[in-house]
Amino acid sequence: MSCLITMSQKELHRLELIQTIRAERLTVVEAAERLDLSRSQVHRLLQAYDRDGPAGLVSRKRSRPSNRRHSEEFRNAALDLIRERYLDFGPTLAREKLIELHRISVAKETLRQWMTEAGIWISRRERKKRVFQPHGRRDCFGELVQIDGSHHWWFENRGPKCTLLAYIDDATGKLLHLRFAGSENTFDYLHATKALGRRPVSGRPFTFAFNPEIGRAAFSAARFESQVFQRDNVSTRKSPG
Repeated sequence: MSCLITMSQKELHRLELIQTIRAERLTVVEAAERLDLSRSQVHRLLQAYDRDGPAGLVSRKRSRPSNRRHSEEFRNAALDLIRERYLDFGPTLAREKLIELHRISVAKETLRQWMTEAGIWISRRERKKRVFQPHGRRDCFGELVQIDGSHHWWFENRGPKCTLLAYIDDATGKLLHLRFAGSENTFDYLHATKALGRRPVSGRPFTFAFNPEIGRAAFSAARFESQVFQRDNVSTRKSPG
């Protein structure tokens, strides 16, 4: 009756040499040198092969729980604490808290495996990537203005590294305004927006859309009114009287 035997590459190499010894094409001393074993260890391998065949060379520790394995009670106690107090923590930080506050010491990779099996932690490879639906362009000029900043050596070696603030119309893709600043900051964005509102060609946009790195939101230009246009109205008003 034939049976399937699973062997590692190391065990397959041992089997090949043991069979070569039995075929009298290799001595025990030569096999011991190739396997980096003693002569007595090679003789024990020969005895196991003669007794059980190739299965005698397979490690008996395979498929057996490790002697250093934690008990189920210990595992469940650690996972219960994580569910109760550290549900949004990753394995590394959760392990630090278990050691620091609860005196529960467990290897990081062991804890990662436990949390993954329990459904508490999802590895980066298995996480579903967020799909962002592309938005359609607006119909009218000035309805939405995209704002973004890029930190770069714009002047090469002739000046310091700076940020270029760009205002682009969403409907037409037309570049409406540019401003160089030391960094992306509220002060320069407000001044650039004020300058954009003063231009008769563009006027006041209906909505500004910020890059996610800036604000992660699109908001109405009316929110700018009190800060940007309140003291500097574009239209000229005559004083009463």
